[in-house]
Amino acid sequence: MKGKEGESSEGIAWELRPGGMLVQTRSDAAGGPGGPLVKIRVSRGSCQHEVSIPSQTTFGELKKVLAPETGLEPQEQRLLFRGKEKDDDERLHMAGIKDMSKVVLLEDPASKERKLQQMKWDQGMLRACEAVALVRAEVDKLVVKVSTLEASVHSGRKATDNEFVVLTELLMVQLLKLDSIEAEGEAKMQRKFEVRRIQNFVETLDLLKARNSNPFGNSSNAVSVTTQWETFESGLGT
Repeated sequence: MKGKEGESSEGIAWELRPGGMLVQTRSDAAGGPGGPLVKIRVSRGSCQHEVSIPSQTTFGELKKVLAPETGLEPQEQRLLFRGKEKDDDERLHMAGIKDMSKVVLLEDPASKERKLQQMKWDQGMLRACEAVALVRAEVDKLVVKVSTLEASVHSGRKATDNEFVVLTELLMVQLLKLDSIEAEGEAKMQRKFEVRRIQNFVETLDLLKARNSNPFGNSSNAVSVTTQWETFESGLGT
C-alpha cells in the first residue's frame, strides 16, 4: 500500500522504467540512484588517473569529471574501452565497466590541431612584436637626433643638406625593416603605429630641410617625400 507517491508504506522507493515496468529504486547502500561507486583507471599516455564514480554514470559525464584532471574540455576528449570509442550517452555499467576497469583517454585530433595552430600563431605574433620593438628602439634614438636638428634650424643655425639626408635614410631603413615583418593582430597594430610615426619624422625632416634652405620662405610649399606610405602600412611592400 502506498503512503505517498513513489514510496510504499514500508518506506521502499520505486521508480517507473521505460515500458511501464515498476522497479525498486536502488538504496544508498547500493550506491544511490547512480548505482554503486566504481573506481576507474583512466590512462592518457604515460599519465594515470583514478576516478571513483557511480556505475550508471554516462561517458559524457565521466568526461566532465576528467576535464579538471586532464586539462581537456569534454568535447576535446575521446574515451575508449576495450579498444572501442564510447558515445557520450552510453552508461558505464552497460558498457561493462567494473571496479578497476581501465579506460583510455585520447585527445581529439581536430582539437590537437587547433591548439597547434593557435600555438604557432601566438609564437608568430610574439616574434613580430619583438621585431617591432627592436625597430622602435632604433627609431627612438633617431628621434633624439631629429629633435636636435629641429631645434638647431629653429634657432637660425644653418645645417648641411647631408644632415637631413643621412637622418632620412636611417629612418627609411627602419621603415623597410617594418615592411618585412609579417604581423597579425596586436603585432600588426604596433607595426602600423611605428610606420606612421616614422612617416611623420621623415616629413618633419622634409619641412626642416626646406626651411633650412630658405629661412624666409614658406616651408608649407616644400615637396614632401614621394614614398607610397600605404605600401609600408600594409606591410610586405617592395
